[in-house]
Amino acid sequence: MDLQLKGKVALVTGSTAGIGYAIAKSLAGEGAQVYINGRNQHKVDAVVDKMINETGNKNIKGIAADFSDKQQIQNLLTQLPEVDILVNNVGIFEPKEFSAITDEDWFKFHEVNVLSGVRLSRAYFDKMIAKNWGRIIFISSESALQIPAEMIHYGMTKTAQIAIARGLAEMTKGTAVTVNSVLPGPTLSEGVGDFITALANDQGLTEAEIEKEFFTSMRGTSLIKRFITPDEIASLVTYVASPLSAATNGATLRADGGVIKTAF
Repeated sequence: MDLQLKGKVALVTGSTAGIGYAIAKSLAGEGAQVYINGRNQHKVDAVVDKMINETGNKNIKGIAADFSDKQQIQNLLTQLPEVDILVNNVGIFEPKEFSAITDEDWFKFHEVNVLSGVRLSRAYFDKMIAKNWGRIIFISSESALQIPAEMIHYGMTKTAQIAIARGLAEMTKGTAVTVNSVLPGPTLSEGVGDFITALANDQGLTEAEIEKEFFTSMRGTSLIKRFITPDEIASLVTYVASPLSAATNGATLRADGGVIKTAF
């Protein structure tokens, strides 16, 4: 299937690893001009080279920016004033007891996870409307609907992303611009993989046993009973970023492995 993405310009935030990397690689594989983003320029450059080698797409570039720093965000916007596709993927998470979450933690999570997408969408949205085509996709989480007790501050930011995406979608009426949210379930990104390995070593169990326990005690509602791969999330996001998804707008799209126990 041709997703008609050749020549489209895409920015994927937080794309040097994990879900962001998989999304950027998938878009590049479809012929889009992709901008990789991370906090460290050396790592960004290395990922750009790696992705060019993997996809054969030479239209891959990188811009370093820390989304907790407004000046760095402005520098990114100066370098890339217009895009066709914006994937708001950058985010931080940290398990922490509610009583231990400080005001500074709440502000930090809101700054990175929520305001990153707000600032970029604010910069690009009107330009998409003016040319009558664009895609804004927020990578939220199943934690937006089933707030995890072990990281309430994270869940709060994911819920906020859905609200922002839906509000922006309301402003696209009668245009070919769409704004949607994608909700991944527990995904085997690099950080999660490292955590599982460390946990298995500490408990003297195999990684498969740790995974089974996780989907029994912590995410028991999962239907697939395994971690999702970043590529599986990327497949959905790439479709939503394409012209073929024109009728999908203002939607909250689940790629959660059935963790969310509702039919709609």
